[in-house]
Amino acid sequence: MSETLETLVPPPASVNPLLKAWQTPFETPPFAEIAPEHFLPAFEQAFADHTAEITAITYDPSVPDFANTVTALERAGKLLSKVSAVFYDLVSAHSNPALLEIDKEVSLRMARHWNPIMMNAVLFGRIAMLHDNRAMLELSPEQNRLLERTYTRFHRAGAGLDEAAKSRMAEINERLAHLGTAFSHHLLGDEQDWFLELGEADRDGLSDSFIAAAKAAASERGMAGKAIMTLSRSFVEPFLKTSTRRDLREKVFKAFTARGDNNNDNDNNAVIVEILSLREESAKLLGFSTFAAYRLEDSMAKTPEAVRGLLERVWKPARARALADRDALQALVAEEGGNFALAPWDWRYYAEKLRQRRANFDDAAIKPYLVLDHMIDAAFDCAHRLFGLSFSERKDIPVWHPDVRVWEVTDSTGQHKALFYGDYFARASKRSGAWMTSLRDQQKLDGAVAPQIINVCNFSKGADGEPSLLSPDDARTLFHEFGHGLHGMLSDVTYPSLSGTSVFTDFVELPSQLYEHWQEQPQVLRQFARHYQTGEPLPDDLLKRFIAARKFNQGFATVEFVSSALIDLEFHTQPASASRDVRAFERNELEKIGMPAEISLRHRPQQFGHIFSGDHYAAGYYSYMWSEVMDADAFGAFEEAGNIFDPAVAKRLHDDIYSSGGSRDPEDAYVAFRGREPEPDALLRRRGLLETSEAA
Repeated sequence: MSETLETLVPPPASVNPLLKAWQTPFETPPFAEIAPEHFLPAFEQAFADHTAEITAITYDPSVPDFANTVTALERAGKLLSKVSAVFYDLVSAHSNPALLEIDKEVSLRMARHWNPIMMNAVLFGRIAMLHDNRAMLELSPEQNRLLERTYTRFHRAGAGLDEAAKSRMAEINERLAHLGTAFSHHLLGDEQDWFLELGEADRDGLSDSFIAAAKAAASERGMAGKAIMTLSRSFVEPFLKTSTRRDLREKVFKAFTARGDNNNDNDNNAVIVEILSLREESAKLLGFSTFAAYRLEDSMAKTPEAVRGLLERVWKPARARALADRDALQALVAEEGGNFALAPWDWRYYAEKLRQRRANFDDAAIKPYLVLDHMIDAAFDCAHRLFGLSFSERKDIPVWHPDVRVWEVTDSTGQHKALFYGDYFARASKRSGAWMTSLRDQQKLDGAVAPQIINVCNFSKGADGEPSLLSPDDARTLFHEFGHGLHGMLSDVTYPSLSGTSVFTDFVELPSQLYEHWQEQPQVLRQFARHYQTGEPLPDDLLKRFIAARKFNQGFATVEFVSSALIDLEFHTQPASASRDVRAFERNELEKIGMPAEISLRHRPQQFGHIFSGDHYAAGYYSYMWSEVMDADAFGAFEEAGNIFDPAVAKRLHDDIYSSGGSRDPEDAYVAFRGREPEPDALLRRRGLLETSEAA
């Protein structure tokens, strides 16, 4: 163990807050009482408790039945879930060096804890016996689904392998746990180490709200009175759109796209090579030719060929649109007297100019109306009108950082439904991006357990008492993550393993992406988009121009996403030996698909945390687009009803999608809601690419 950890003195169990009952409202974590040194002893106790529970289930002398095996597994590990939820929330949203050191240790111990459980032949024998005889067990639909998912989870973890293969699989899992943590820490390290001070001469083109956020970021780093750029996407993208300083745009772009690829202690290239090799080996141990084949078998897509088919269907029209836009942007450069070829750090800047010309709209015009607090209110109001939820802020719930806010959520009868935590602002202790997670998941196994749901974002904070103003992309992100949040808050299942977002990766983005649609609806914007200084509502003329401009630059947005999804797929379908040189692999794949040189991947491999910080989205980044086929089609149900809050459609959406968690097959759930399978062209229509597709 590291020197840092050796100096931590384990507290007695009697004073470890993680091992006591929490005397807080709704039994929420008492964050102020929890210190880094509490976690390892708490994990040790949680591992021991869970191991004892698993041993009792495995060697229960009774004949295996659903209650003493599957239900017992669902009840096991409560302390481990409790401690893990708090730990991983802090590691991601408010870390420090001590926590990051502990994370290295915990990731290894977690793998060593789960390996013997998931590959336990005796336990798997009990589960397999029940699975083989499930037709005679008289189970409810949810119980049938749980048995099927439990069997699948153990089978895919290697429970049916011989002892030598199990031993190797355990070694691989431990090493992958270490590598995923290292990848994440490297990325955070590069992001924390870099900033760019913005002197007066460096601020040309930047809005007052951007400068205010840059000053707030400087204060956060102990540089009060200055203004700095960080590598948070919420800083980088608006800077690339508006800064007139081409030299600084290039500097920021190159720093942003080089995260994890700087030949320093945070370099992720070797990590990626080893991860891919180990994933390939694990897939072959389980009888699959590639990791993608293994991963996609347990998804809606089922095969790499189905994924590639969708991505290529979208790639062709998106690329055609992007190339046409590129030519228009290059013409704009020439028109302004620029004697240079359009580069990736120029695209957003000139695209904004072109959008102003074609649609008479730019983000800066609408940003003063997109106040963070008002957009939060809008998200809450839509949830109230759709699902009857109400939100009241609570100041008595402990939080992990002063910026975090908490709301109690009640249902249409006034009964407590959930707690919702919002952690919205970027800071050095938080990893980049936006995500939803939970401190506790909904279940009804032993009485009703209400969920505690978290949304984390990285928006820029206003300075000197000014409110935080969002770009349209930021506002969409807020609704996206809140859609995930609703999936957790509205969950109404019995078993923890089927709760909330415990669904296929290519279905989990449906509730979040679908919810984005309400953010851009005129009646929502008219009510909640109000000027941060005057309180005036968004003018109709600006609203119309905003709506008209939504499909602008969709070729670029689609190309940067689909190219990343294709790279992910190729990493996990080609032999691992093909990617020994990660940079060369990236170049070759982009050349193969005809990637426009003026557009960069949304996530270069060395910073692609979705697929390398863990394996949740590995060979699965396509999922956002797979879900978008459904979400674009699903919102049509409200449009066809003539009311974006239609009660009957909203009830089906609640019952079949948001509340059912993983308790039913996702295809069945979607058809139950929509009455048919999704129409694939809905995605192309939404992105304004259908005409290009037909022309191509």
